[in-house]
Amino acid sequence: MNNQASIPELTLRCEEIRKRLIEIIYKAGAGHIGGDLSCLNTLTALYLRVMNVDPKNPKWDLRDRFIMSKGHCVEALYSVLEAKGFFEKELLDTYGDYLSPLAGHPTIEVPGIEFNSGALGHGLSIGVGCAIAAKMDKKPYRTFVLMGDGEQGEGSIYEAAMAGSNYKLGNLVALIDRNGLQISDTTENVMKLEDINQRWTALGWDVHEVNGNEIGEIVDCLETIDYTSSKPHLIILHTTKGFHVSFMENVLKWHHGVPSKEEYKSAIEEITHRIEELKKKC
Repeated sequence: MNNQASIPELTLRCEEIRKRLIEIIYKAGAGHIGGDLSCLNTLTALYLRVMNVDPKNPKWDLRDRFIMSKGHCVEALYSVLEAKGFFEKELLDTYGDYLSPLAGHPTIEVPGIEFNSGALGHGLSIGVGCAIAAKMDKKPYRTFVLMGDGEQGEGSIYEAAMAGSNYKLGNLVALIDRNGLQISDTTENVMKLEDINQRWTALGWDVHEVNGNEIGEIVDCLETIDYTSSKPHLIILHTTKGFHVSFMENVLKWHHGVPSKEEYKSAIEEITHRIEELKKKC
């Protein structure tokens, strides 16, 4: 059920989704915009190219599973689910409104969302359960879990990592949005994470590092992984917080900042110009 869009097409779609993301956060007056922007390329690659999902049948038994462990960046997920066709524009327009089903963290009331998430550190444990279930039921679906780098301080992640290796879950992919910033400071000042690669390799995982700002690199990695192997897979996505909005990039306040009217206009103009240039190449 996946859409084999080309890399140029995916790049264009991602910028269109980026523009939509800025619009809904500005309208709602809330959102975790910095992390949304750093993981948007990954979500676009997963939903519009890599994962087997069917918007017309969200509970299809053989669908790939996706868990947004860094659930505070739900605006990016909502925007990609809209782009994939899981729900209409009218629903996403309600984000931030009273009684809207679109909450500030993923909930299963929203089409396309598998689990309530956002209590940091829990997503990988759920993903391990999904991957074990697929093996027990002899079903081919894969499970993808997106975590934040600030989230890596949660001890439950490493319990899940040991279980993933122990049960030889080659059908499980964990992804870390490695943008280097969390709510209060850099990750290395709050809780040193490096060397992430060595740590997860020692835990028995198949570890890859890619430029998470480049959709082509993300797709290449996800499409060359051996999902039948005896090792679960970790992808460290080196990204930029606030990616592709120039004044937001690597600026701590945009962890959950909301643009002013002038900043909103500037961001939309910047993205629109990029969209127009990309359209000439597609």
